[in-house]
Amino acid sequence: MQIILGIIFHFIGGFASGSFYVPYKKIKGWHWENYWLIGGLFSWLIIPPVAAWLTIPNFTEIIAQTSAVTLGWTYFWGLLWGIGGLTYGLGMRYLGMSLGNSVLLGFTSAFGALVPSIYYNFHPEAGKTTFNDLLTTSWGRIVLIGIIICLLGIVICGRAGILKEKELSDEKKKESIKEFNLVKGLIVCTISGILSACFNYGIEAGAPMSAAANNLWKAANPGATTEFLYQNNVIYIVILWGGLTTNFIWCMYLNARNKTFGDYTDKKTPLLNNYFFAALAGTIWFLQFFFYGMGESKLGNGASSWILHMAFIILVANLWGLALKEWKGVSRKTATTITIGIFLIFLSVVLVGYGNALK
Repeated sequence: MQIILGIIFHFIGGFASGSFYVPYKKIKGWHWENYWLIGGLFSWLIIPPVAAWLTIPNFTEIIAQTSAVTLGWTYFWGLLWGIGGLTYGLGMRYLGMSLGNSVLLGFTSAFGALVPSIYYNFHPEAGKTTFNDLLTTSWGRIVLIGIIICLLGIVICGRAGILKEKELSDEKKKESIKEFNLVKGLIVCTISGILSACFNYGIEAGAPMSAAANNLWKAANPGATTEFLYQNNVIYIVILWGGLTTNFIWCMYLNARNKTFGDYTDKKTPLLNNYFFAALAGTIWFLQFFFYGMGESKLGNGASSWILHMAFIILVANLWGLALKEWKGVSRKTATTITIGIFLIFLSVVLVGYGNALK
């Protein structure tokens, strides 16, 4: 039952992440940096402490009592993740939700799932999965096979994007993705994918905070037989301060360079509508990690949780890509290629879930 709940929570989180960019498409008359910043203020500054306040009564005391070293590393990984999150938005502009998420999250999946286990191989810690565990146990090998199949699915999705690039005219490509650019998109998504994995490192660095929240909850619930469902919510506050720092500086720079500060008050645009959809996008974005934390409490913050989360995002984003007709007009061969890629990613989810169940 714990495994099933963990997978369900990761699916809800993946659905939120794979869907959050959709409300941005409803915004009219604003430049990218404007709606990205407004959405980000909800994602990184407003919603995280609200979520923590609702679920962890003593979250401010936990942060105050955490060592400067732990806070510093958690914030540092948040800064690097913030660059990944920033370039995520650019990747969606250039490649669309379907192809962009597939390429970007493929790198995030591999780096986020494997690097922590490699780290714990050299710095063992009780309860943490090492790379040696993945290699030498039957469940670990199934998880590794799932990761490899996921990456193969990403490659095939990327191949579908290349076929699309060759088949469609610029006019056709830009009917669904106004700024479609394969080369720029692949470069940006590669950078974003690698740096976005830093969020998982931030969760690892902030583990003492979640442990403190878990211990307080167990003390208040002595009969509990499970881990605290919302323990990660206190970590997110600090990680997302790092993400806010990076994105705020960059968006302010773009506002100054492009002279777009006026967008925030331009009555010629549907201001109420724009603020609402930007806030909605930011709130939906945060829900991915709210539910990731719940899934992680059931499965652990190892390769299994991370790859499940990423694979579900990819699946949902590709379904949105189909719904938004990002693949309209392509040949049967290209449509088949993207379908195979999505299927392999789904298969990887099943394998990783099964491997974790064996553990």
